[in-house]
Amino acid sequence: MRIGIPAERDPHETRAAASPASVKKLVGLGATVVVEAGLGSRCQWSDAEFSEAGASLSSDRQEILSNSDLLLQVRPPAASDLAAMARGTICISYLDPFNSSELVEQAAAAGVSAISLEMIPRTTLAQKMDALSSQHSLAGYYMVILAAERLAKILPMMTTPAGTIQPSRVFVIGAGVAGLQAIATAKRLGARVDAFDTRPEVEEQVKSLGGRFVKIDLGETGSTNQGYATQLSEDQLAKQREGMRQQCAVSDIVITTAQLFGRKAPVVITKEMLSSMRPGSVVVDYAVESGGNVEGSRPGEEVDIDGVKVIGLRNYPGQVAQSASQMLANNFANMIQHFWDKESKAMALRREDEILAGCLVTHGGEIVNPVIRKHYGLPELAAAAKPEGASA
Repeated sequence: MRIGIPAERDPHETRAAASPASVKKLVGLGATVVVEAGLGSRCQWSDAEFSEAGASLSSDRQEILSNSDLLLQVRPPAASDLAAMARGTICISYLDPFNSSELVEQAAAAGVSAISLEMIPRTTLAQKMDALSSQHSLAGYYMVILAAERLAKILPMMTTPAGTIQPSRVFVIGAGVAGLQAIATAKRLGARVDAFDTRPEVEEQVKSLGGRFVKIDLGETGSTNQGYATQLSEDQLAKQREGMRQQCAVSDIVITTAQLFGRKAPVVITKEMLSSMRPGSVVVDYAVESGGNVEGSRPGEEVDIDGVKVIGLRNYPGQVAQSASQMLANNFANMIQHFWDKESKAMALRREDEILAGCLVTHGGEIVNPVIRKHYGLPELAAAAKPEGASA
C-alpha cells in the first residue's frame, strides 16, 4: 500500500499528519510512504528526518494525490484534491461532515472512502486513535499558558517581604478533555480554579484535579454518546448565564470550552457578563471557529470588550505545532495499524468493525455513515455492506 501525506495548504494550519516517528512505524508495517517536501517545516522537522525514517520525498503534490492508495491530511481535502484522487482511495482527515455536506457529496461522487477523525467513536478501544481528545488536551494546556501571559498578574500566591499577592482566579466553563486539562494546568501554576459543566457527573473529575465545581441548578441535563453536553433550552441557558455571570465577576481568567457535537457552539458569555468583569481580565474562547462561546469574540483576533481581553485564536492545538503533530501522527498511525492486513500489507476496510462503522463517511460512491445520512435527510441504506478484505 502506498500512503501519501501531502502538506497542509490552509494558512491557519501548522500541524502535519505525520511525524518522522509515525513514518517509521508505517514503513515497519510494510507500507510505502511518500511525503510532500516541506511537510514538517512548521513543526521543526526537516525533510531529511522523514527520509531517514524511510519516507520518499516528492514536490509533486498532484502525483501524491493521484497515485496514493491511502492519504493522510489534517484539514478536510479541497475539492481539487478530491478530483485528483483515484476512485477507491482512502482519505483520513478532519472532515466536519455535519457542516460540510457539499464536500462529503463530492467525496462520494469521486469514489473516495473518506474517514472522519471527528467521528471516531470515543470508546476504550479507540482511545489511541482519538484525535479529538489528543488535540483538545493540548488546547486546554495552551489556553491557560496564553491567558497567563496576557494577564497583568501572576497566577500563584506569593508571599514576600514586600507583601502577599493573592492567587489569580481561573474559571473554566466546560469540563470535557480541554476543560479538564485547563483546570489541571491552571492548578499546577498556582491559580484558584473554579469550573462549571452542565453534566453533573463530571463534578468528581473537577474536584480530583483540585478545582471547585460551581453548581447551577438547571434541571435535567445530559450528554451524548460522544461525551458532549446536550443542547440546553432557552430557560436553562438563562439560568446558566446568571450563575456564570456571578462567577465571571470575581474571576481574572475565564476559559470557555463548551461545544455541541455537529452543531454551532452555544453562546455562554454575553457582553453583559463581560461588562461585569474587572478591567484587564482575560477570556479565551476555544469554540470561536464553531460559532463562539463568547459574544463579540472574533476568529483569529484578540478584541477588547469593556476593558476585558477576549482571545479567539484559530487552531489552538496548532499553537504548539510539534507536540500537536506528534500526537496527531500517532493517532493516524494507530488507526492504520488497527486495520492493517499483514498478508496484503494494506489497510483493510473491515466495515463490520464498530470503529470504522462510526467514522467511515463515504465509500463506493455513496454516503454510508448512518448518522450523517440521517443528518442530511437521506434514507437508510437498504442493507449493511458485507465485510471486505484489504483494499487496493
